[in-house]
Amino acid sequence: MVDVYIGLGSNLDNPGEKIRQARLSISRQAGLKQLKFSSLYSSPPMGPQDQPDYVNAVMSVQTDLAAIELLRVLQKIENDFGRERKGERWGARTLDLDVLLYGDQQIEQPDLIVPHVGISERAFVLYPMQEIATEGLFIPGKGYINDLMLKCPLDGLEKID
Repeated sequence: MVDVYIGLGSNLDNPGEKIRQARLSISRQAGLKQLKFSSLYSSPPMGPQDQPDYVNAVMSVQTDLAAIELLRVLQKIENDFGRERKGERWGARTLDLDVLLYGDQQIEQPDLIVPHVGISERAFVLYPMQEIATEGLFIPGKGYINDLMLKCPLDGLEKID
């Protein structure tokens, strides 16, 4: 079993509820066991500013799925929630699920890069992740989460529950 951190985000169609429903959907998947779930956080959009704020969270799970299999499971959940892939970066979305960490592995495949790209600069990932992280969590190729947070301003991030 591998410990994995998954990022959840939404900014359309009642995003807080979408995140809660996605959490349940993930935890019900074969081969996945939920460990912890962060508070929900609100953050301004990274990309175009003419879209609603995001609601984000991070959950940790244990899995016996290979990383690419886990990605496919998460993409199916996104599709089930009405996710449309339009090729637009950082656009509005009903649900975004990202493999943030997969154990201590560094993975570079065409469809999957772990640790997730930009993980060390994104408050909406680091702060909820740190809330549920094991003591002294190390992000491969990046450093310890507490050190990364010192260099990562909140940028409008607010805990909402």
